[in-house]
Amino acid sequence: MRGSPHYHNHNNNSLQYHQYHHGCGGGGGGSGVGRRGRPKNGWPEVAVAVYVSVAVAVTVCYWNGLRGDFVHDDIPAVAMNADVLGTGPLFRVATNDFWGTPLSDPNSHKSYRPLTTLTFRLNHYVFGLQPVWFHVVNVILHGICCVLFARLCISVAGLEHKYGLLAGIVFAVHPIHTEAVTGIVGRADVLACLFFLLSFLTYHDTRWKRRDRVLLSCTFGALSMLAKETGLMVLLVNLAYDIYSSWGHIKKSLVEHKQTEEYNSFTRRAPKTIAATIALLTFRLYMLQGSLPKFTEPDNPAAFHDSSRVRFLSYSYVAAFNLWLMLCPSALSHDWQMNSLPLVTSLDDIRNIGTCIAAVFLLCTTCKILSDIDTQKHSPQVLAVLLLIIPYIPASNLLVTVGFVVAERVLYIPSMGLILLCIYGLQTLLNHKKASNWVVITTKFFVGFTLLVFVARTVLRNSDWMSRPTIIKAGLKTLPHNAKMHYNWANYQRDVGDTQTAVNHYREALRLWPSYASAHNNLGTLMERSRDAEHHFLAAIRYSPGHVNAHYNLGQVYRLMNRTKDAVAMLERCLMLNNGYTAAYLLLAKLHTGSQTGRLLKHVAAYQPKHPEHQARYARWLRDNGRVAEALVYYKRAMAVNMEHRESVLGLARVLRDLGQRSRVYRLITWWQSTRRRHSVPGGGRIVFAGDLYVKGWQLYKQGQTTAPLPSAGEPPRRRNTDGKMSMCNVPPFPICFFFTQLFPKNHDTYIVQFMKTKVQLNRFIIK
Repeated sequence: MRGSPHYHNHNNNSLQYHQYHHGCGGGGGGSGVGRRGRPKNGWPEVAVAVYVSVAVAVTVCYWNGLRGDFVHDDIPAVAMNADVLGTGPLFRVATNDFWGTPLSDPNSHKSYRPLTTLTFRLNHYVFGLQPVWFHVVNVILHGICCVLFARLCISVAGLEHKYGLLAGIVFAVHPIHTEAVTGIVGRADVLACLFFLLSFLTYHDTRWKRRDRVLLSCTFGALSMLAKETGLMVLLVNLAYDIYSSWGHIKKSLVEHKQTEEYNSFTRRAPKTIAATIALLTFRLYMLQGSLPKFTEPDNPAAFHDSSRVRFLSYSYVAAFNLWLMLCPSALSHDWQMNSLPLVTSLDDIRNIGTCIAAVFLLCTTCKILSDIDTQKHSPQVLAVLLLIIPYIPASNLLVTVGFVVAERVLYIPSMGLILLCIYGLQTLLNHKKASNWVVITTKFFVGFTLLVFVARTVLRNSDWMSRPTIIKAGLKTLPHNAKMHYNWANYQRDVGDTQTAVNHYREALRLWPSYASAHNNLGTLMERSRDAEHHFLAAIRYSPGHVNAHYNLGQVYRLMNRTKDAVAMLERCLMLNNGYTAAYLLLAKLHTGSQTGRLLKHVAAYQPKHPEHQARYARWLRDNGRVAEALVYYKRAMAVNMEHRESVLGLARVLRDLGQRSRVYRLITWWQSTRRRHSVPGGGRIVFAGDLYVKGWQLYKQGQTTAPLPSAGEPPRRRNTDGKMSMCNVPPFPICFFFTQLFPKNHDTYIVQFMKTKVQLNRFIIK
């Protein structure tokens, strides 16, 4: 009978296999849930309590995080990403990486997360670039994940209602999740987790009645992968737990050669899941565009060490350290690169003890699973280990080298496994018949205290994510030996103008990591002596031969030192590394003369046609070299991009003057002046420009140019401005006066009067 439990006795023992059948057509049913002691009442009876409790817990923990700004990775991935801002075509989202770089670009990070980018784009389209709404969406998604996780614990893992609810609350308040929830780019992990849980529940939760659950589960798995690469691992979790749950039927078929209905259902589910996994993995490898991401030694020092033993010991310690962070999230940081975790170079390192403890724990857990595979008394423990280990594999450096040492947000999904394991242990302890009252009371007190500590730690950690300086200072406090923290703090101090503090922290970063090329480069920009700057730029190039900025900066230094030949060679090398480096072309144009300068400026104008400054710069060179007709074309191109670009308007007026088209000069200047005035009037309105206003403005302007005599005896002192200077004229000169002084430096008075008499002033320049 479908949907009812069956008990199968083996010939040589009395072991029972408690299975839930899934009678979906075409073999599309979910797996069995092999476990004992399943509660009679399921999810509906506790759903409301879970919703309310999770909503309260998430609100209390993350309310203060809603005021945070764009920080750290949020800036390049969201605030400066054309795919998010909508300045690029929509289809680019499917061909660019998470940071907006084409996947075919050799410098691409290869992180393909188009679904997350689309949610950012929709966020921006609806609410604009306001950080608060990005945070609100993240918190809502986190709350949904908490609810789904609680349902997994109750409906699939079989925890009692109160313990499933507790698991959802612990997941909601766990401090390790602050980077994923409060950090805006952490949405990738939260969104991937949401579809991860939907995929798992669709596959394994018998109460989710669907026609073809495997297909729907694989679809959710694909969406999880498109949110973040680790989401693909849900298909392996589904398959592994299905094998465990159906092991009784699989074993019966292998031993007794009897194919039960449950076994046939499994044989239909498993190939579909495997095929979907292979197809999605093939697609993901194809999107790498034939190359793996390129990382540097500071990103992941262990990956670049020559010794395989050091790599193994270091990677093993990192895994143990991640496990410890989930158990005790006391030391949290937004960046764990470089020497945050020093390499484990020998067996004598005391940190190997922690690695051994974690290895023994996992080994004992694995043995427990294997010994329990027939009786299936502890299925929550099996599910917990699968959730803990399998989603962590992509970040473990076992399959591919990753570009980080520790990243707290990648622990968002694995933390579900550890939480489920701990809550299941708590349930087992408190339900044990021999548990005394003091054990129960002490355990409950410890759980309550832990929840309070977690809430407080999460709230405090959210405050670290408020702004750029707060997140960097928090990182410095946690990891004072991290060179990148000092480098980031130096960058911030340089931006706010505290040069000396910036220099000190750049030097500290170099003391901790002597081969830090970017620190050498940025420190060189703050050096007062050219020789010191040259030293640091050369060091940056020595440690990072492809450092484009260092080559350009060194070219600047050589130019200031009048070493023109060296400057040209360095800038040309800079362009060999990056042929789109506009600043290098412009600096080379200053160093060259004649037609070569023109070719460089023309290349820049063609390379960036939407930049009016580059169009106007080349047009100015054309006019200076007597090519007035061509200059006119480029000035018009510049104004087509920005009609109010001052240099282009002035340059176009000069070209028209050179061509003798003075009436067009007057019309151009009047149009520009009217546009400026229209924009300066609040709310717009009807403005009529009368000639007497220009004449009065010009007279006042001329008066302001004369030298005021000192006051005579008995005359009251002249009124002075707030800065102590003598007030010459209360009315500032109009911009139109500036144009005529620029166009006609010798006889501008005559042209101003002539301008006032033109007919076009009163009948053509009434702006609404």
